[in-house]
Amino acid sequence: MPSPRVAAPVPGPLPTVPLKLPRKAPVFVDETHTQLVRRARKMHKVLTETYPDAHCELDFTTPLELLVATILSAQTTDVLVNKVTPGLFAKYPNAQAYAEADREELEAILKPTGFFRAKTNSVMKLGQALVDDYDGVVPNKLTELVKLPGTGRKTANVVLGNAFGIPGITVDTHFGRLVRRFGWTTEQDPVKVEHIIGELFPKKDWTMLSHRLIFHGRRRCHAKKPACGACPVAQWCPSYGTGPTNPEAAAKLVKVPA
Repeated sequence: MPSPRVAAPVPGPLPTVPLKLPRKAPVFVDETHTQLVRRARKMHKVLTETYPDAHCELDFTTPLELLVATILSAQTTDVLVNKVTPGLFAKYPNAQAYAEADREELEAILKPTGFFRAKTNSVMKLGQALVDDYDGVVPNKLTELVKLPGTGRKTANVVLGNAFGIPGITVDTHFGRLVRRFGWTTEQDPVKVEHIIGELFPKKDWTMLSHRLIFHGRRRCHAKKPACGACPVAQWCPSYGTGPTNPEAAAKLVKVPA
């Protein structure tokens, strides 16, 4: 029997957390590495309390399903991908099915995700590579995953952390934005960010750290207008004030995904 699909729980109101809002953005210019580690871990502790249900928001039952869903999530939302994948996974249950897929049929299914021709190409090549090199089974090593079509380090770490339980840091746009706003790093390169942030936290925390920062980025710390006045880690954030600091105005910016 197939495994039950791993799906996001029905969203509810975000937990209420006590806020201690500074008058202005705190400054950490002379912060030592040890002080940075302590501040980063304190922020993570508070985010853990704020988002107790943080998780991968892509629905899947197998490593292959998660790998394909993550590839499809580029330049679109997890919500949209989750609408497409039930039919997709039913029609293409294994790597061989993707390798032998009719291109036009697969493109029609993937069209709602955007860039569907490129994604169709990646998924078909992925299926063929898995059949040719791994007997149709998704490997559980980073060095092998990144060799697969359409699979970079970000995608590989999503699969390792959520399908195999192997800790990994997922540097997506939310994660990168937040670690720079938090003053944990100024680095822009995703691979360098992954290694720098990995040194601040125990390896066992990497996967959930990624989920919590992504949750925070989607719900409060938005790219254009972050909800600074509704942020539970504001007192440790050097970017406090980038968005509205008035609690009532900020609360209106907090999002609960549908």
